[in-house]
Amino acid sequence: MSIKKTSLYATATAATLAVTLTACGGSGSGGNASGGTANKDATVNVGSLYEPQNLDNTAGGGQGVTEALNGNVYEGLFKLTDDGKVEKLLATDYKVSGDGLTYTFTLRDGVKFHSGKALTSEDVKYSLEKVVADDSQSARKNNLQVIKDIATPDARTVKVTLSKKSISFVYNLSYVWIINSQAKNLKTTEDGTGPYQLGKWTRGSALSLDRFPGYWGKAATNKKAVFHYYKDATALNNALLTGAVDVVTSEQSPDALDQFKSNQNYKVNDGDSTTKLLLAFNDKAKPFTDVKVRQAVSSAIDDKKLLESVWGGYGKLIGSMVPPTDPWYEDLTKVNAYDPARAKKLLADAGYAKGFSFTLDTPNYDPHPTAATFIKSELAKVGVNVKINTITPDEWYTKVYKNHDFSATLQEHVNDRDLVWYGNPDFYWGYDNKQVTQWVEQAEQASSTAEQTELLKKVNRKTAEDAASDWLYLYPQIVVASSKLSGYPLNGLNSQFYVYDIQKKG
Repeated sequence: MSIKKTSLYATATAATLAVTLTACGGSGSGGNASGGTANKDATVNVGSLYEPQNLDNTAGGGQGVTEALNGNVYEGLFKLTDDGKVEKLLATDYKVSGDGLTYTFTLRDGVKFHSGKALTSEDVKYSLEKVVADDSQSARKNNLQVIKDIATPDARTVKVTLSKKSISFVYNLSYVWIINSQAKNLKTTEDGTGPYQLGKWTRGSALSLDRFPGYWGKAATNKKAVFHYYKDATALNNALLTGAVDVVTSEQSPDALDQFKSNQNYKVNDGDSTTKLLLAFNDKAKPFTDVKVRQAVSSAIDDKKLLESVWGGYGKLIGSMVPPTDPWYEDLTKVNAYDPARAKKLLADAGYAKGFSFTLDTPNYDPHPTAATFIKSELAKVGVNVKINTITPDEWYTKVYKNHDFSATLQEHVNDRDLVWYGNPDFYWGYDNKQVTQWVEQAEQASSTAEQTELLKKVNRKTAEDAASDWLYLYPQIVVASSKLSGYPLNGLNSQFYVYDIQKKG
């Protein structure tokens, strides 16, 4: 999601999702720091473009709050590692009933919140209820609405009963922050159980995290981590060059990489991304109700040329919503591939031989304006006129995501395994295929990951054939760091950026 300030991310202003428990690949922590000894009292300065909107991931905090606080300040019953595995964290054990509907979790003993209060089952109950509340904007709200009842038989036991089987339940719990049930003002303060506690948040500038002395687990390898926020990629790169920051969470300017590659003081890491740039059609609004029109528009756009113009030699074409790290990936780039002649024929077959016009609602941050201009030029070649309407992230959330008041839009979807949104006809793009919806439901209630995978492969192929959206490309995940650093995450799945293992030499 190049410059993805409030995109469809984990707990972004609009909702996102993911599904299942199998590992999704990746390459672990980055960097082998050169020379010297790691300083356990070091301050690690992190450069980012994604400042939180607020500090509550159920209240539209945006991807910035996930990047800074997830795993660092707040923890879940389970943890999603940088290579996509799910590990127990605040839960030490769990059991599932024979019918797959009841999960009994045992909580870790000796865990305290930053306020000093001991973790209990009531806090877990409160945290889950907060995610599924009516006013919640959590990325896991829809996934966790299968929760029917939450019981707390004792302080260390939580018993959750589901309304129907959910093979992804434990995986989805890895995204739920466990919060002190007595905490207040969570948009500006915090009370988590993580290895850091909030230091100071200066809006528009920086957010600092201090090592928490009462942490139940292994202490953070650095004393302090500071997230510094910048308005554009140029300013961010300059900060790295001048030493104002030690690491950039996600490089957004491929043209700037040569200056780091050729300098032994820096390391450029190309990790695995799950971020897709979409041209999302409103499949319930004419002319995009017609599958031939969607196929025509998809075939008229040279995705390879667009990717090259934005990212140079980085990123991938995927032809669907599924990145290679998802278990149900299949290379579908040949489905509705670039073919202007085919696009013109499809338009004629759909009754638009002379083309048509539509408005493309375009977020105002990179790379959307560039992509929109490119799409406008490409579609003009087949007689389709595009009017670009540039809007802010907040306007996008209200107009497109909430009100479905659009014809087509550009947006990034960051999470892994988010194909299943095409099984929800009420999602903002309005794709409605009853067979797909059935496959998605069957996959979620599958008895094995193998069964789930086969069903979601069918969903992937069908949505690609229907051109439910046009998946323009898969972003690269480029982390640039000082050679003095090691232990930083390479993949940053779903926007998380764990800083507690980062070591800084000197």
